[in-house]
Amino acid sequence: MPVLDVQNLRVRFETHQGTVEAVNDVSFSLEEGETLGIVGESGSGKSVTSLAIMGLVPSPPGVVEAGGIHFDGQDLAQLSQKQLRKIRGGRMAMIFQDPMTSLNPLITVERQLSEVLQTHEGLSRRDARVRCAKALGDVGIPNPEARLDAYPHELSGGMRQRVMIAMGLLCNPKVLIADEPTTALDVTIQAQILELMQRLQHDHGTAIILITHDLGVVAGMSDKVQVMYAGRVVERGATLPLFHKPLHPYTKGLLTSIPTIDGDPNETLSSIEGQPPDLAHLPPGCAFEPRCAYRVERCATERAALEVVAGQEGRSSACHESDRLANETGQELGGAR
Repeated sequence: MPVLDVQNLRVRFETHQGTVEAVNDVSFSLEEGETLGIVGESGSGKSVTSLAIMGLVPSPPGVVEAGGIHFDGQDLAQLSQKQLRKIRGGRMAMIFQDPMTSLNPLITVERQLSEVLQTHEGLSRRDARVRCAKALGDVGIPNPEARLDAYPHELSGGMRQRVMIAMGLLCNPKVLIADEPTTALDVTIQAQILELMQRLQHDHGTAIILITHDLGVVAGMSDKVQVMYAGRVVERGATLPLFHKPLHPYTKGLLTSIPTIDGDPNETLSSIEGQPPDLAHLPPGCAFEPRCAYRVERCATERAALEVVAGQEGRSSACHESDRLANETGQELGGAR
């Protein structure tokens, strides 16, 4: 049984401008010790997906519907907020993208961290402080004992982000959702955090959902990848085959917009022209069609379903031209990216 299984997740927001379809028919499963990378540009539905799983979408205006969100045998969609609070932060934790809005500015770092341990593990304040200091040291915060008495505004942006990471890792969760966990960190601390997450995964079998714009981090951390665009999954598959041979034009656009590691001075980077669609007024066909170099006539009126592509190792793509991409991209991208 997967430790997390999400089926047909939909999230919409009722606004004055109309209904915004933020997440539309997203499904995936996650095994113990497995990492799923979710990628896509801002507004594609990555963060809203994670908030829906955690039961944190504000209602109103948000409306969450799902065929099932099963964690460790329980359907989270059927639990009350009180029941969810017993799971959140303990067996299932999340590292939020913005520490400034996630940390309480009026409470010390120690109190915010120790509350997690006192709530989920019943530790005394003294024992919790010891664990919290070790957690801050593990994420690279110097003089962690003194930092426990600081307020969030007294820390740099990178330190606040590391406090959020420490909070997510405190109880050794079975599922960890990491939403842009290393965005505000320099490369040395970023490597340290990723190594810490991998160690947690190795020691405790933690399953990780990694949401990021950094395709290099996804390539190094993830076992499988889901690519999202305009609230839908447009491609999914094992990491290495997907990076070597993307089967959706949007995935290909993401990969060809980053430099290769060989530093070829003659390398030409491409860009994805245009802008993402208005989620309150989605087109009848493929949402990526206006920006797509592979579009054909029916793309404007007929949205392709996410289906397994024949001969591609269980890979799925929501594109009418997936077979054409399968024949082209292996030769174009090779193994360099």
